[in-house]
Amino acid sequence: MATVTGATAQSDFAIDARSDAGFTDAVRSYVRRVRGGDMGSLPAVLGLIVLFIVFGLANDRFMSALNLANLITQAGAICVLAMGLVFVLLLGDIDLSAGVAGGVSACVMALTIVDLRFPWWAAVLAGILCGAAIGLAIGVLRAKLGIPSFVVTLAFFLGLQGVTLKLIGEGGSVRVDDPVIRGLTISNLAVPIGWTIAVLVVIGFAAIELVQYQRKRSLQLAHAPFGVIAARVGAVALVVLGVTFIMSVNRSVNPSVQIRGVPYVLPLIVVLLIVMTVVLKRTSYGRHVYAVGGNAEAARRAGISVNRIRVSVFIVCSSMAALSGIIAASYAGKVSASSGAGNTLLYAVGAAVIGGTSLFGGRGRAVDAVIGGVVVATIANGLGLLNQSSYINFLVTGGVLLLAASVDAISRRRRSSTGLG
Repeated sequence: MATVTGATAQSDFAIDARSDAGFTDAVRSYVRRVRGGDMGSLPAVLGLIVLFIVFGLANDRFMSALNLANLITQAGAICVLAMGLVFVLLLGDIDLSAGVAGGVSACVMALTIVDLRFPWWAAVLAGILCGAAIGLAIGVLRAKLGIPSFVVTLAFFLGLQGVTLKLIGEGGSVRVDDPVIRGLTISNLAVPIGWTIAVLVVIGFAAIELVQYQRKRSLQLAHAPFGVIAARVGAVALVVLGVTFIMSVNRSVNPSVQIRGVPYVLPLIVVLLIVMTVVLKRTSYGRHVYAVGGNAEAARRAGISVNRIRVSVFIVCSSMAALSGIIAASYAGKVSASSGAGNTLLYAVGAAVIGGTSLFGGRGRAVDAVIGGVVVATIANGLGLLNQSSYINFLVTGGVLLLAASVDAISRRRRSSTGLG
């Protein structure tokens, strides 16, 4: 039962209880759920709109194509790491080592290219396998020995930094010069290819929505009204085609140089988002994750292997952390002893929570992490354009995270009082 509730609660304008409900009824149902504490990513979306308005009015360069492309690139590593953390947070756990796990994995990737002369794809695979091995170790310690995730991941947070120092040396770094890996964040798709992908994404999303609508309608199952389906498709089309249009404009400050096209990192994020969303919403594994996060004991009695699920989410998290570390290394052009340390993890956790993932487990989506990651990157980007001191960035980001956590706690209380959560 926890699985059904968790899955339904994640959808904006979720399915009305009556299959013949109209668009207005669906909107009223959504408003009732919001008032009852089921807000999902709505606060993050509204906050992002406010940030864009404020920064856009404060600095003309913020809404330029060049800065928006930079914003996408800056948000890449945060969004990917936050998507991995969502799996752990869904179980009510935490992974404090995710940032440095990504740093170690990126270090392995870089060294396999520089020292072992591996091709880029083999080096990336080695980095991801390194992350998966770290997640396996953490998951086994958490599930089999019952060590709290805070303690075991804190130990790995400290220990993995020592591993990076051993591999690179204190104060040292390894350059990332491979054109494919480096181009992930500094190169762009050709404009026609970008438009082709964008159109295919919109058509694919519309087809999936319409097929599901027709199937549920033919089976006389509860379903959203056609107006809601059209609104979803329209919103996705507006965002996807709008971003593609902006990225297709020449954004070079040098009149003799042309810089056009969608940064390669954006399609990668979209692919990962689709995969993570399908895993969580369309597979039995995803339903089991929500069930364990909602009520581990009930899930165990239903025949779900709670320990196996707990181990698996840490593997997913650390594997995504490895990808995040590789993206960060591509953006920086190097891997250093401090890669993945500092505020990397804090920003990623903040992104997941700001996007609407609950710290109490059982509620969250991959898209929450992406939305939250864009919010965090927007704050850093906008304040940077305004030449604000670094402490202002920390204060604002910390305040937004505290506000998001407060909204999560209040929403959870309201859901309990209204019987929705």
